[in-house]
Amino acid sequence: MSRFGSVQFALPDFTGATRRLILWNLGAFFVLLLLTAARLVDPQAVLSHFGLYPPNFAAGQIWQPVTYSLIHFSILGTAFELLSLWFLGGFLESMHPDRWVTGLYVFSVIGAALTAVLIYAVGIGTGHPQPLVAITGCLGGIFGLLTAIALLHGDVQFQMFFVIGVKAKYLAIIYTLIALAQTFGEQRVYAFAQLGGAVAAILYVRLATRRGVSFAVSESMYGLRNKYYRWKRRRAASKFQVYMKKQGRTVRFDGQGRLIDEDDVKHDDRKRWN
Repeated sequence: MSRFGSVQFALPDFTGATRRLILWNLGAFFVLLLLTAARLVDPQAVLSHFGLYPPNFAAGQIWQPVTYSLIHFSILGTAFELLSLWFLGGFLESMHPDRWVTGLYVFSVIGAALTAVLIYAVGIGTGHPQPLVAITGCLGGIFGLLTAIALLHGDVQFQMFFVIGVKAKYLAIIYTLIALAQTFGEQRVYAFAQLGGAVAAILYVRLATRRGVSFAVSESMYGLRNKYYRWKRRRAASKFQVYMKKQGRTVRFDGQGRLIDEDDVKHDDRKRWN
């Protein structure tokens, strides 16, 4: 449980993973804004190719679960998202490594996208297609950051509307209830996507080590490789035992497939009884 009692509305340091994530989103916003103002691109074409549009993703545009989070059109909406990202990401980064925060954000963004695609596929499969909307923005990742704070530092108080002190765990519940209410409206796919970002954050917090998912995956791969090598060594030891038995000799191996020196065993027995 966090020992922090209250957090006033003050932006944290602009450093590390939070700064990189904000600059990526801000850079994408201004590039799109300039290209649109110069009429070099069609906003609808950008939305169709780089926003998250489930039919296009199913048709092979597999980059959409990542690129959709960088597509921003509204100035006010973008400002709200980036300020939220700065505040929540900076808070987490003050207590967790930047690699962990980056992994949490990316995991939540992709989790939100895959949830939207899943809801679309379920609707098609059951004969109840959902209203199609192209999903943009990084609210899925932001919801994931808020969920992680609620899980790890639930008693921390944030200033809601600048005046109301609300604990992080209750703030996450409020946003979850709002998203659940939206699932009954026309924006249900978008609402389910946000909930998917929260679920992805829960999985990340439960499964990822302090150094992040990439470190956990690499450690698991090394563990599997070592298990495979130990299995090969035990198998070779077993074959060698059979061979030596045919030659009239008996050899022993330990559980790791390493040869047990009989002289060392006898020496240890003598030391034990003397």
